[in-house]
Parts: sequence; structure tokens; C-alpha cells
Amino acid sequence: MNTILIVDDDTSFGMMIEGFLKRKGFKTQYASTFNNAQSLIEEHQIDLVLTDYRLDNATGLDLLPIVKKQNPSTPVVLITAYSDIRVAVNAIKLGAFEYIAKPINPDELLHVINRAFDKQKKSPRKKSAVPKGEYIRGINRHSLEADQQIELIAPTDLSVLILGESGVGKEYVAQRIHELSTRNGEPFVAVDCGALHTDIASSELFGHKKGAFTGAMEDKSGHFEMVKNGTIFLDEIGNLSYDVQVKLLRAIQERKARRLGANEEYPISCRIIAATNEDLRGSSFSGKFREDLYHRLNEFSIKILPLRERKEDILFYGYKFLDFALNEFGKENIIISSGVKDIFQNYEWPGNLRELRNVIRRAVLLCRGDEITVAELPHEIKQPVKVSEQNSPVQLKDAKEKSEREIILETLEQTKYNKAKTARILGVDRKTLYNKIHKYGIEL
Repeated sequence: MNTILIVDDDTSFGMMIEGFLKRKGFKTQYASTFNNAQSLIEEHQIDLVLTDYRLDNATGLDLLPIVKKQNPSTPVVLITAYSDIRVAVNAIKLGAFEYIAKPINPDELLHVINRAFDKQKKSPRKKSAVPKGEYIRGINRHSLEADQQIELIAPTDLSVLILGESGVGKEYVAQRIHELSTRNGEPFVAVDCGALHTDIASSELFGHKKGAFTGAMEDKSGHFEMVKNGTIFLDEIGNLSYDVQVKLLRAIQERKARRLGANEEYPISCRIIAATNEDLRGSSFSGKFREDLYHRLNEFSIKILPLRERKEDILFYGYKFLDFALNEFGKENIIISSGVKDIFQNYEWPGNLRELRNVIRRAVLLCRGDEITVAELPHEIKQPVKVSEQNSPVQLKDAKEKSEREIILETLEQTKYNKAKTARILGVDRKTLYNKIHKYGIEL
């Protein structure tokens, strides 16, 4: 019998979830504090962790390394408020299996848990961020042009820089380039540079020798070494620190790299594809991103427009995602109502394709009839808060009556924590926004 650890500092809510799961045949453990949860994870066999994001003196994300240390294949499911969705999406990049937004739907909770256990049985240690065969060509003119560029550049060995907002499918584009290239029989390794802490970035990319730094208990191969003759995809490349940029530039120029603490070098023969949702060209002019590294990465660029700028693709992708969701949940003959179609076409989709797919998956799960109606949509989709970039409430440099922290928080909430859009509205670049978020201790 599978054991599920429930972690929530709201005792009544946690016990309600515990009672529901017990009735469904699961064995459960409950922890109301972070420290209690840590003890249970270390002392007991836990098969799945279901944790609230906001805990007493920590967050659900802080449990991730503890769980993975005990058993890397144990799924962690994050429970989060809708305003924390951006954090939840980042949690998945850091190793969480899935997130569930409050208020919790019992059927959705049960489906996610069963899916986690099914995946664990089939492949307990395998994690594929981009399933093969899921690249979908859009029908918008710009989408078709981007697809032509992908087919043109794929057979070459040129480095490619993919530009576009979060959620537009940059990793799918990178995977598609790899699949159409002569390297398609070699590994494809995706690295989220935004999730790499400065202290470990060099180790993750290039590897280290035992004893190279405190905590280096054994030799470790880096991503560049493991990918061999395949393709390495460096997502959110603009988040790399200056020191790591220097090491990356040297590795690209010399086609050689060295593990931390090692004397010998190993050859680099992989193809490099990078992606960013920032203005790297502007950052290179301002000195925040090395200009020589920018040009090394940008031998060819592909720009993917946000979903709101290619309206023809909204329903096209919507129907594709509907088919996927029907198959996933074992349902059939469900259509999208005309009212929902109108909402989809007028909504700005700050999360782009990722958000569209999540909204449709949720709607299919909640749908009791043969038609997705407005009732199955999240409140934020039905009544979106529109933020005008042209009529920004206030620019950071002109702030007088409000503190920067208040303005940043207010704008993040208005944009549903879309950091790229928040930066544009506030008149700063994204890196400056990140620095201020860190400076003021703003939780995302």
C-alpha cells in the first residue's frame, strides 16, 4: 500500500485531505510543520509527498531536496494558491512532479496522485521534460515562418538562439531542431539556467572532482560531458552569472572544458541551442551579458511570438490540447462552447501555450457534460485583470508616494506574476527586476 505524506500547517485542511485519501485506500502520514515533515521523510518509507507551498517557517519547495536525497524517484506534489502558480511552475523545473491549485478538486487530486504512481511504476528514475512527438505546427503566418526556419537550420551545426516569452514552447522548438538534425540519435539535454544557483552552475554544466568544494563527495559529470555528440539546450541563458558566462564562452571557443578541481580537459562536440525571454542584445550592450558570448550563441535566431499576437493559433492549439486531455482523462465527445471560445480569443494568455494547455486540462477534468462551459474556467480567465503597458500606473524611476516594493508587488499581482511583462510595465530590464525582487525579499 502506497504511503502519502500530507504537509500543511492548516490542520483542519490537512486532516480533511488525509481522510479523503484514506477512504480511497491510501496509507497516510500527516505533518503540520516543516520540521515534523522532514523527520517523517527521513524516518519512514514515503511514496509521495503532498505539500502546501506556504508552511510555518519554510515552503514546500524546501522539502524537495530532502525528499530527493532519500529517494530521487519519490513524487512531490505542490498545493498552491492561484497567485503562486508561477512559483509552482518553477517548482516543476526544480523537480516537483505536479502542482494543484486551490480550491482543490477531489477528482483532480486523485488523478494527479494516481498518475504519479503510474509513472513511478513505469519509469521510476526517468524524467523527460519534452516528450518526443509533441511538437505541433501552428497555423498563424509567423508560426509557419518559424517552422520553416526550424527545418532550414536543423541539419546544420550552427548555434541557435530561440527568443520568446515564457510558455511559448521554446523547449519544444529546441527538441524539434534536434529531432530534425543529424544528431537525433544522440542525447538531448535540457538545462534550465534560471534554476541554477550561482554556486553550483559551473558544477552542473561542466562537472567536478571529488573534494573540489565543500559537499563534493564524489566525482560528477557535467551536462556538457554527458551530452557527448548530442544537443544541449540552455534555457533562460540570460540568468547565468558573469563568471559562468566567461567559462561557457571559453568552452564554446576552445571546444574544451574542465571539471572543477580537475587538471585534465575533455572535448566538447555537442551542438548548443540557447533560449531566453530577455533582450540579450540590449543586455550585451549594457554589459550585463557578455557581447562575445551573445554572438557565439546567436549564429542563427528564431523568434516565437506570444500567443496573444497570433490569434489564429489559440483555438487551433486549444483543440489539440483538448484531444490530449480527453485521452489523458479517458473521456470523449467533449467540445468547447462558443462562450468559452470567445473568452479564449479575448484573453491575453500571459502564460502562453503552457497556460492554455493547463486551462483546458483542468476544464476537461471538471466537465460533467459534453461541452466545456464558462463554469469550468478559472476565475482569472473569466474576469482577467488587464494591465496597459502604455498607460502604466507609475514608472519605477518616478515613484514618489509609494515604495518600490509596493509598486513591484502591485504590478506582479496585476500581471499574474508574469515577470517579463512586469519589467516592461515598470520600465526596467528583467535582470533589474530580479535584483529588486531579491533585495526586497518578495516571495514569488
